[in-house]
Amino acid sequence: MTQDTRTDRNRWIALYVLCVGMLMIVLDATVVNVALPSIQDDLGFSQSSLAWVVNAYLIAFGGLLLLAGRFGDLIGRKTVFMVGLGVFTLASLLCGLAQSQELLVAARFVQGVGGAMTSAVILGMIVTMFPEPREQAKAIGVYGFVASAGGSVGLLAGGVLTQSINWHWIFFVNIPIAIVTAVLAVRLLDRDEGIGFGQGADIPGAVLITSSLMLGVYTIVKPAADYGWGSGRTLGLGAAALALLVAFVVREARAANPLVPLRIFRSRNVAGANVIQALTVAGMFGMFFLGALYLQRVLHYDALEIGLAFLPATIVMGVLSLRYSERLIMRFGARRTLLPGLVLIAAGLALFAQAPVDGSYVRDVLPVMIVLAFGIGVSFPALMTVAMSGATQEDAGLASGLVNTSMQVGGALGLAVLATLSATRSHDLTDAGRSAASALTSGYELAFLIGAGLVVSAIVVAVTVLRPDEQGEPEAQGEPESQRRRAGGAAPAYSEAG
Repeated sequence: MTQDTRTDRNRWIALYVLCVGMLMIVLDATVVNVALPSIQDDLGFSQSSLAWVVNAYLIAFGGLLLLAGRFGDLIGRKTVFMVGLGVFTLASLLCGLAQSQELLVAARFVQGVGGAMTSAVILGMIVTMFPEPREQAKAIGVYGFVASAGGSVGLLAGGVLTQSINWHWIFFVNIPIAIVTAVLAVRLLDRDEGIGFGQGADIPGAVLITSSLMLGVYTIVKPAADYGWGSGRTLGLGAAALALLVAFVVREARAANPLVPLRIFRSRNVAGANVIQALTVAGMFGMFFLGALYLQRVLHYDALEIGLAFLPATIVMGVLSLRYSERLIMRFGARRTLLPGLVLIAAGLALFAQAPVDGSYVRDVLPVMIVLAFGIGVSFPALMTVAMSGATQEDAGLASGLVNTSMQVGGALGLAVLATLSATRSHDLTDAGRSAASALTSGYELAFLIGAGLVVSAIVVAVTVLRPDEQGEPEAQGEPESQRRRAGGAAPAYSEAG
């Protein structure tokens, strides 16, 4: 075996190692949902305090992604990945051992910190490992499958572990996986030095952006859900989070060595792709979370049956992401591949909005799963390709963290909005005399319809904002220069909006 062949094989093995790390993080965001009733019974959580098992993770995870991604650029992405993996593993052990509410919630917060550090730099590492466009498209297809299908895999894994053993094992299972991942990562991942802090670390910027994101996520998952979007507490905390964000932007515009160089937003594709991702994930979360509730509370599925119900979607997403996304992106370009995928996601959510009270899985649920899976499997790799297309090698970690931040914050915001509107509609219909099942179904239908509207908004942004020439859509004379100069090759400057 030649040195080049061995090096190429090691790159692909390293990709799978990174994706296993990402899968572990993505799984943890959904695997807990299935186990919540068991956790509540075992540790004595009240209904309101139980939400903190999820919220503690989301606040740390969503709040630190952007900061972790930038620190990967500054001190080395491998360093941030390895430290994050260690923190996540230790926190998983503490979660599994927890015998009190306080320890579980605190360990979940630390787990969110480790998850943010680990996942924020992965996409940046992938685009620098695979600078050649065709290989990069294939590698992002693998990553896209893990990022998009991991949620449904988590529902199945959570159901199996909770019903066959106990809820502690949804955390313990992370430990051997993380150890193997860490050993392989040490051997296979090249150490990057990072660009350094130059004139010094932007500590004020780090404090402002982390505070803004954490407070924003907290506002979404707690006051907005408990007191409503129009309450004084929600509006006050939301205004404070926005003020911190504005202060951060002002700071970055003036800092000599900013934590987040604002030039990254000059690329219409980078900015547009992150808006599209936030809108799409906000709408799509209805399928994973409210769809699971529809199966549980209306069709009376148990935890394992819910996981199995999502399995066909996982299989279809896997086949598309792993086998065909690279071919589609190279043949048609990322933008032209993205648009049909978004249309399918919107159509699938609109179809789910027709699900009846006495629904049948084969007639009313399976077709939705298949349509959505085709849409997600096609669009997510293309969307991530667009989001990273303007990133220089020095800023790849920041762009990666930005992609993950838009996904997590968009998902948290979308879930809070859809769940609140769904619950309000169900409550109103129950008060009007409708049966519980009918009222719940109508609430879920409204959420799916609004989700479809959010994805339609994402389609509008894609059509009006994204520029084909930045992301390498095919041209008659061959591959455009902008595609050949992706991150990891000759680092281009960010394109000015035009």
